[in-house]
Amino acid sequence: MKANLRGIALAATLVLAAGFAQAQDIQQRVIKFGHLNNTDHPVSMGVHKFAELVAAKSGGKLKVQEFPSSTLGNELQQQSALQGGVQEMSAPATTSLAGIVKEFGLVDFPFTVANFAQADALLDGPLGQALIAKLPEKGLVALGFWDLGFRNVTTSKHPITRAEDLDGLKLRVIPNPVFLDTFKAFKANPVPMPFAELYNALESKAVDGQENPFAVILSNKFYEVQKYVSATNHVYAANIVLVSKKFWDKLSPTEKKILSDAAIEARAYQRQVSREAARKAVGELEAKGMKYNEVSPAEQARMRQIAKPVTDKFLASYDPAIVKLYTEQLSQLQK
Repeated sequence: MKANLRGIALAATLVLAAGFAQAQDIQQRVIKFGHLNNTDHPVSMGVHKFAELVAAKSGGKLKVQEFPSSTLGNELQQQSALQGGVQEMSAPATTSLAGIVKEFGLVDFPFTVANFAQADALLDGPLGQALIAKLPEKGLVALGFWDLGFRNVTTSKHPITRAEDLDGLKLRVIPNPVFLDTFKAFKANPVPMPFAELYNALESKAVDGQENPFAVILSNKFYEVQKYVSATNHVYAANIVLVSKKFWDKLSPTEKKILSDAAIEARAYQRQVSREAARKAVGELEAKGMKYNEVSPAEQARMRQIAKPVTDKFLASYDPAIVKLYTEQLSQLQK
């Protein structure tokens, strides 16, 4: 009996010691988490969920402080701040990373995935992990992919029902080579521009239109300066949860696990609210006065063929090992 009691006491002591050691392994830290979207956008909702999870898992020692609406700068300014260790976290669109890891352009290939299940499998699988593995040498660590949604075109001039409707339109695009060349293939005049400058450019008619997911179009009130919204669904867009490597390297293994686990748990929630928001956004945009139209699957297939020389060109310039992963995984998903 005494031996059993001693065993129980020893086990309890070890559990308490482990808990104390883990607590010692977590420092008081404030994590600045910046992004481009407004507080009513699903990315902001994802950051809130992530912050709640981090606080709970760290006993309140790790505090995530949100900086929405480009308050810490545009996508490239925040990327630079992370690389310099001035900012701890951000959640930009993956498109913004093509300038430092060109293979992220694979995510931007037009008309590649047909639905959310295919998109999630592509990004959460071997391809996504291979892309993430290229970031630490660039001063960044990624904790996974969140949902931004399928991108669609808005214009002030006319709806987009076929490729020819893009001919001559001044269209703001993300400063990204794949986007630029894709819209050039459609004979548009793509204008690279930071997101924070977009509303004013649309209002002043410096550009005729832009392309973004429905929830972004609604949240940023583009319905005030655009008349037509066309469901082109030309690219599936994802956000990537980034951490400054300089900050990451200061963290204990326990702290790293807390952030990693919280990002993955928040992902399921964020994707759910983002996709629900996209479903609701179309009706709300119409209620605000925008004219909505869909692009037929046959026309989308034709547009994919028009853009094929662009994707072929980029495939030839990317890391062959990653291209092989991409083509094999995509082939499996499309069966």
